[in-house]
Amino acid sequence: MVNQDPTNPSHALFDQFVQSQTCKEVQRTFSELCHHLQLDPRDYQSFYTKLKERLNYWKAKALWIKLDKRAQHQDYQQGKVCAKTKCLVLGAGPCGLRTAIELALLGAQVVVLEKRDSFSRNNVLHLWPYTIYDLRGLAAKKFYGKFCTGALDHISIRQLQLILLKVSLLLGVEVHTGVEFKGWMAELFPDDHPAGKFQFDVFISAGGGRFVPDGFRWKELRGKLAIGITCNFINHHSAAEAQVAEISGVARIYNQKFFQDLLTEKGIDLENIVYYKDATHYFVMTAKKKSLLKMGVIKQDFSDANQLLGQANVDQDALLRYAHGAAHFSTGHRLPNMQFALNHAGQPDVAMFDFTCMHRAENASLVRERKGKKLLMGLVGDCLVEPFWPLGTGIARGFLAAFDTAWMVRSWGKGKPHLEVVAERESIYQLLSQTTPENINKNYSAFSIDPATRYQHVNLNSIKANQLQHLVPMCVHGPDSVGAFEELLKWCQQHTAGYDRVKVKDLTQSWRSGLALCALINTFRPHLIDMSSLKESDSVHNNQLAFSLLEGELGIPPIISASDMATKEQIDKLSMVLYLTQIHDAFNERTPTSGKHQGNGCHTFIEVLFKYDCCSQFLCSQPVAPLSAPEVTPDPELSPTSMNNEECYFCGQRVFVLERISTEGKFFHRSCFTCQQCGTTLRLGRYTFSQHTGKFYCELHSEQIENKEQSPSVKVGLSVLSLSRWEMKPFCCIPCCQLVAQLVCTEQLRTASG
Repeated sequence: MVNQDPTNPSHALFDQFVQSQTCKEVQRTFSELCHHLQLDPRDYQSFYTKLKERLNYWKAKALWIKLDKRAQHQDYQQGKVCAKTKCLVLGAGPCGLRTAIELALLGAQVVVLEKRDSFSRNNVLHLWPYTIYDLRGLAAKKFYGKFCTGALDHISIRQLQLILLKVSLLLGVEVHTGVEFKGWMAELFPDDHPAGKFQFDVFISAGGGRFVPDGFRWKELRGKLAIGITCNFINHHSAAEAQVAEISGVARIYNQKFFQDLLTEKGIDLENIVYYKDATHYFVMTAKKKSLLKMGVIKQDFSDANQLLGQANVDQDALLRYAHGAAHFSTGHRLPNMQFALNHAGQPDVAMFDFTCMHRAENASLVRERKGKKLLMGLVGDCLVEPFWPLGTGIARGFLAAFDTAWMVRSWGKGKPHLEVVAERESIYQLLSQTTPENINKNYSAFSIDPATRYQHVNLNSIKANQLQHLVPMCVHGPDSVGAFEELLKWCQQHTAGYDRVKVKDLTQSWRSGLALCALINTFRPHLIDMSSLKESDSVHNNQLAFSLLEGELGIPPIISASDMATKEQIDKLSMVLYLTQIHDAFNERTPTSGKHQGNGCHTFIEVLFKYDCCSQFLCSQPVAPLSAPEVTPDPELSPTSMNNEECYFCGQRVFVLERISTEGKFFHRSCFTCQQCGTTLRLGRYTFSQHTGKFYCELHSEQIENKEQSPSVKVGLSVLSLSRWEMKPFCCIPCCQLVAQLVCTEQLRTASG
């Protein structure tokens, strides 16, 4: 037993570790402590237990009590539930580290990769009550004595990272900084990094900002132009500074005189301002564009926000004066010696940003497959839902997502069917953006990774597994789906070779002009198109011609409008795979008219289909006639056009696959999904549907509708959400060509880059 003499080297090293104030210092002192105690931190399954045994120090014991209380929760099953699970977490921000801690408590082997080699973000985070309770349970006060001791509840990002980094290391998490992640097998930069050999079956992205791995899609929420400014000043911790009151948030609508006086005295026009006192004096404000132009901060007005706030269009010195003036005025000119703190680049820590456009991921999880191995992928933090800073939602919702993700990994570790794991995660995800301090459960001591302890009225089955086939590849024991992807491209290249102005290099941008589609049709139906009459510059006409012919001749409806196909910045790869697969299947049994285009065909899609274990129960009992046979008239009930339900339920206009959403068996434009009573835009999962009238209502008007009808046929829409870009219809009603496309066009096609 190690004696408890204050001069004991291990005790001194532990004290240094706890008090460390930089990322490098934390890693160095932890490494020295492990070396002194003869512990291998890579021995993740027994590291924490051995550390407690060998470090018999009263200060450490106070920490063990806190961590043991958390670890003994029944959800973790004594760290055995994920003992065979290997997790890679990308990003050592607060949300990435918080997720890593939960995964370690579940017993998983966890490796965290961080591109930066230091923690340098001074910005201050507002904390909801439950996050304060959670961090205290992780002994935050032991690592940072000033934790939540001020008038307002907040903490700097840097300080929060340091707390969570220390907890992660104590629980056996490997944290590597200065490492860039590149791919499936943890391909890293530098190439010879030891973590590059780590093979994992769970990948969690906490990369922050808009770093979203392949396979995930983002939704954009655009509003009126809003320009934010953040700035940090050095906190000298003087008596004069201590006397200056913090500002939890002053908005123009509540204190017009304050903002009018600021405009009169400084020429600065703001919508709101917040001031927090932490390791720095932190200010965040929303500035009016007209004021920024007048004060010379923005050099020239542009309608495009990226141009408006681009580095070349911002006078940095004027921005510093603007931020300094606003901060000085808002504190009543009482902050002495206001010097800007420095950021990671050694520059004054002032930033101007646009939060006009917010993003959120369409889904929080998916499963990828390569060579028979499954990889569970999840998102947490800003790459899942971008926070709206005036509401202080970033860390609060980020931690909730970390717990939800840990619950998902727990289900994965227990061997739950993959589709069910993803369906449950997506059901929980629908609640995240609506959470507030008021509508989550108030019994914080009962909070755990179990969603039922945190969310009110959570329904873990609101999204059904069969709606998420596109997120989870089935068990395929045959050709790799990437091979099928390459086969389709090869088939397209084969049957468009020899045409002027047509060069198919991929399944996206090569099809923009419409000439490649027309060439494909001309190869099999030369009498339908005169290629010499088409102009490469008239993309809309070319695409419309091809779309009309493919729909009229083969019954294949377009997935996007001709104008969008010609003008969209990025053409969706999976959409094109779906469309081209149907064209391939329609022409597959028809011999090309010209020998120069003849090929072996693409059978991989059919082969993949019949390798699915569950196919037999879904396929039609009677064979579907080839779509290319002109003499066959498709059954109206089975035609691809009718099954795409192309008319919007609300407006009656055509709705393409890419722009439609679906619930209650009805298809419609996103913009048409509104409350019958007040016209408010509805969200999937947050509406009421009347089966008597066939109308949709918002939650506000749902009660009066229920009272009026007094019938169980009014139901709250929490169970029929389709997050898929392709609506997964009952397979028995789908022709084989569409079934193939829908099964194969999953996110596993994206593994080509891995």
